[in-house]
Amino acid sequence: MRNNRRFFLKISSLLGMGFFFKPGIKSYAKEIFSDKAANFVADGLVNEDKPIIGTYGNWASGLLEKSLPSHSFRRKEWKNLAKWKSQATERLKDRIAAPDLGEVPTFTIDKQYNYDGLHIEEISWQLPTGGRSEGILLKPQGATGKLPGILAFHDHGGWKYFGKRKITKTGSEQHPMMVDHQKFYYGGLAWANEVAKRGYVVFVPDAFPFASRRVRLMDVPERLRQGLTDEQPDLPENARAYNNWAKGQADTMAKSLFSAGTTWPGVFFAEDQKALDILCSREDVDADRIGCGGLSGGGMRTVFMGGLDPRIKCAICVGFMTSWKDMVLHKSFTHTWMAFVPVLPKELDFPEILGLRVPLPTMVINSNEDGLYTLDEMKEADRILGEVYEKAGAKDKYKCSFFPGGHQFDKKMQIAAFDWFDQWLKT
Repeated sequence: MRNNRRFFLKISSLLGMGFFFKPGIKSYAKEIFSDKAANFVADGLVNEDKPIIGTYGNWASGLLEKSLPSHSFRRKEWKNLAKWKSQATERLKDRIAAPDLGEVPTFTIDKQYNYDGLHIEEISWQLPTGGRSEGILLKPQGATGKLPGILAFHDHGGWKYFGKRKITKTGSEQHPMMVDHQKFYYGGLAWANEVAKRGYVVFVPDAFPFASRRVRLMDVPERLRQGLTDEQPDLPENARAYNNWAKGQADTMAKSLFSAGTTWPGVFFAEDQKALDILCSREDVDADRIGCGGLSGGGMRTVFMGGLDPRIKCAICVGFMTSWKDMVLHKSFTHTWMAFVPVLPKELDFPEILGLRVPLPTMVINSNEDGLYTLDEMKEADRILGEVYEKAGAKDKYKCSFFPGGHQFDKKMQIAAFDWFDQWLKT
């Protein structure tokens, strides 16, 4: 029994790092876990027919199924689109309790150069808390005039030491862990680079608390550091040690944020909105043609940013779409605290957060074997968003696609996403 529990914890840890049904993932998993664990994950996980919290699951799910959420546009009493959006948006803002981070930050260009047909800027800015935030901006080399912009969100992936580097490539030399990361999640591509080449100014900010926004070991009590330091953090062994340490601090971070009267999605949104402010303030960006998107944790950030900020004219959520019911019954254990907002499920189902942007163009990209969610509830989320857009008379502005494979944003998926950006941001 003890060995079974240890095996389950290993699998849960791997799931939390975002490894789901990837071709070739077996050898990658073996770096951390036993052959048995690697085979289990590589071969896929079958959805259980029982709730993950036992008999309490059906009871808890029943709390959501008694009626449609109070602020769901699908309810018959919501007939005026503008009135619904106004009231539902205010309710969502109240629930996530995003902190006020002040005016548009002043940013500095710390370094700029050209690589692979792109002009790249490494920029930084100061928020009211933490060290300087960093981001990478990419646009076609030699481009002139105002271009449409894209706020590109990096994933979670279980690696908080890395952020912007997960989806960018700024030179021929690349961190070996990022080579592996892009191979397994993105078909070996830096997707922010790929979409920039299509004629966009793409901005990739570090999210809270990743990379430049991460918690520094020197800033926490020594008894919590587990003997680790901030010295030579870019060494693979040190980066892995930090990632493992940060994973164990997620509960503490969530509890502290709740105790401060905010939420993790609220902090995400507040910091991402400052990055959007920076992008829109640039002279080389057409602020009326802005899109956003990302995989996994980046998809989750897209849901909130796309739902709450009307400056986002086109939103693409990849690998993060399901219902709250799916979390209750099956999949809460595959996600961190970063996705959850207390009380909100009574008022809006998860896809309806993104639906607040109706009638603005929206795309959702799912994978049929994505272990973060059940296929049934991914399809249910598609049905819900479809109903919202149809009721608003904007059926042509919503598209949902299902691709084969696991948790990923590979080349075929990227082409579909970039074509959608082109359709709505270049016309």
